[in-house]
Amino acid sequence: MRAHLTRVLTFALVGCLVALALLVSDRYLPALPNEPERLPPAVVTLGDSTLSGEGTGQYDPGTDGAGGNWCHRSPAAVVHQLPLPPGVTPINIACSGAKSADVAAPNGRERAQARQLAEIARHHRITAVVVQLGANDDPGFTDLVNRCVSAWGSRVPGGCSKQMRDLWPQRLQRMQPKVRGALQQVRDAMNSAGYTPGGYSLVLQSYAAPVGPDVAPPLRNLSGCPFQNVDLQWIQRTAVPQLSRSLHQVADETGARFLDLSQAGRGHGACSGGNAHPDREWFTRLTVDWDSLGDDARAQHAMQASFHPNARGDAQFARCLGDFLGTSAPEAACRPDGNGDLRAVTDAATLRTGHP
Repeated sequence: MRAHLTRVLTFALVGCLVALALLVSDRYLPALPNEPERLPPAVVTLGDSTLSGEGTGQYDPGTDGAGGNWCHRSPAAVVHQLPLPPGVTPINIACSGAKSADVAAPNGRERAQARQLAEIARHHRITAVVVQLGANDDPGFTDLVNRCVSAWGSRVPGGCSKQMRDLWPQRLQRMQPKVRGALQQVRDAMNSAGYTPGGYSLVLQSYAAPVGPDVAPPLRNLSGCPFQNVDLQWIQRTAVPQLSRSLHQVADETGARFLDLSQAGRGHGACSGGNAHPDREWFTRLTVDWDSLGDDARAQHAMQASFHPNARGDAQFARCLGDFLGTSAPEAACRPDGNGDLRAVTDAATLRTGHP
């Protein structure tokens, strides 16, 4: 009886110590077989097209329609342009078109992103997980763009923004619990690999507006950006900032760090350079893969790259994200420096007012 009692007390003590370690540790769970600190370091991005590299025009083999996989992961994606220290491996498991549910469940093309992350975490010491999700959930950003293009074509008075002004906040509200659940799946995947929350950085990014009222007038048509001016203003000044604020709230509720990209594309949106300076743009214009239109399996993806960041845009977002990852700040916003390059700004005044 005494020996049994001793064992019970020992197990209870061990359980208390493990629970205490989970509460105070900022490292890893030492009892698991693969202690992460001994593994090669890596940074992982997951989520949707904005991190997969959609829009760059070059995609990894197997992600450009093979077997129905349209993830469009690119060697020019943000994670591959991060200024990482030597020896740190960039890994991209983001997938074009992904919704928050795809973090927890297979999407028919690939394993769930959380499952992929857990496997990576067992073979690499993940220092940061960067997530960009939500636009393909209830907000349906692609649907929004389509509505706006349709409103341009039909000359709808007030444009798509008149139709969406009341619906948009409702869509954002329905989106929030889904992104929150996806972030919890990320936490669970990392926990299963032996990480505690303080052992890595979890970053949630918002989105940059792909177009704005600076679209060159000759390109406000099927030549590049078929939008009414009222809609260009609403997308840049209202819809995208509201989306960012909604995601910021989710980050706060889940203990994730937050990077605000809502104003990151100003002055560099699609069609802003006109015919003379398209190289100034960080987003693709209306883009049609004409070759794909002749293939039934590819035709529905022929315009998939439209209004996504191009390689120049991904390089700028990578510069800002790299700045942010180099700090311990809980939040930052991407703003241009004196040279026009994006940098992570963390001072309270800028974050509060939205202006440097």
